[in-house]
Amino acid sequence: MKYYLEKGGEVEVILTFKETTRVERFNDLFGFLKEQEIFKGDSGEVYSHISHNGDSVVFLGLGEEEKLTYETLRRGFFALGGELQKKKIKSIGLKVAKFGDRCYGKTNKAIWEGLLQSQYDYDKFKSDKKPKVLLDEVYLDIVEGEAEKVRSVIGETQIVMEGVFLTRDLVNEPAMNMYPEVLAREAVDRLTPLGVDVKVLGRKEIEDLKMEAFLSVARGSSKEPKFIVMTYKGNPDSQEKLALVGKGLTYDSGGYSLKSAAGMATMHSDMAGSASVIGAMYSIAANRLKKNLVAIVAACENMVSGDAYKTGDIIGSMSGKTIEVENTDAEGRLTLADALWYAATVEKADKIVDLATLTGACVVALGNINTGAIANNDSLMDAVKTAAKIAGEPVWQLPNNEEYKDLFKSHFADLKNTGGRGAGAITAGMFLQEFVNDTPWVHLDIAGTAFLDKAAGYLPKGASGVPVKTLFYLVKDIEQ
Repeated sequence: MKYYLEKGGEVEVILTFKETTRVERFNDLFGFLKEQEIFKGDSGEVYSHISHNGDSVVFLGLGEEEKLTYETLRRGFFALGGELQKKKIKSIGLKVAKFGDRCYGKTNKAIWEGLLQSQYDYDKFKSDKKPKVLLDEVYLDIVEGEAEKVRSVIGETQIVMEGVFLTRDLVNEPAMNMYPEVLAREAVDRLTPLGVDVKVLGRKEIEDLKMEAFLSVARGSSKEPKFIVMTYKGNPDSQEKLALVGKGLTYDSGGYSLKSAAGMATMHSDMAGSASVIGAMYSIAANRLKKNLVAIVAACENMVSGDAYKTGDIIGSMSGKTIEVENTDAEGRLTLADALWYAATVEKADKIVDLATLTGACVVALGNINTGAIANNDSLMDAVKTAAKIAGEPVWQLPNNEEYKDLFKSHFADLKNTGGRGAGAITAGMFLQEFVNDTPWVHLDIAGTAFLDKAAGYLPKGASGVPVKTLFYLVKDIEQ
């Protein structure tokens, strides 16, 4: 999709609010639609009038002007993109006014993202693909003196959304095609050309690091585990480094604590954390952010076999702490335990953010609206919340009272890998805290937000790409 900062386009798009009574062009049609209540200007409401003589217009409603947000702009232009596809419109012209005291750059960013969101579709396995006519040209009539800012935000947003769509594609891929070796290869192929150093460790190298917790989960699968380390040095003058650690279960059967058939149906998505850090690294490196970071993924499958780990096992970890396995389906926290310890002690990261489809308890608590969070550092947590607000990807911080730690203490080992039914999302997150070595850290539980059973606004059914945008804006704005 190309843009031009000038007037043009085959079809004119006119933005209106509920209180709008007159428009510069097509006012007779607009007045008739309003009078007949055919078009009211509600947020996301679209009405198109396509004429054979080229005198065509599409009205897009933005709701009440005082309630306008960047999120309503994203949703509105997503709806517009869908209407344009239905009408097979390839070229539009749009006047972008300045809405009150709202940032003009963020306004254009939201508009562009909404249009891009409307073009994503995962139809790789459809045998009867219907040809689609996608919007190809957007002519933007912008406020004088804002061209440089608009070019910057559109360019940045284009790349960020490429990272989001990369994440969606990786998560949506069935487990028969997406296993640790393939995930590692995707990281190499997509990130190396952008200047990211990608190292992939195999079983022997993982054993040498004494990652017993990670390897215990991987034992039941015939697919070799891979430990993926992706390093980006955007600011060689700084020694500071942020680590992004993503859960990489390319398939999770639950192991001997076997999931139900329905519970396993979407477990190819259990690597959404790893896909998100790969997508975020793509967006960060392609946008050439002047920050240093490392992304880490412990990738494996959790399967059942004669050699799979079992409930009651007491396993070690890279940190030296021992863990009693109460439930083999609480496997993600075991792989993350070693990955987090590696980030803290080998990479010596100054800050760590991990993200994982970790618990069903988080889905029960927050649904698919908010990502759950646990943190040991208020400053880093505040930075994540700010980034999430910019991204339109809500995050809700959960409590981390010391008393919760009693729930995953073990009589026979240092820890056990579950804390029982109560406060499941909290105890899972606080279990991970035991492996960050006092490094400032935030855990994001994306179990409810990374993969959806039905579309929600501009987020499609299946992989959502949440929270790639949050990670991008966190890295962009974080102090180093």
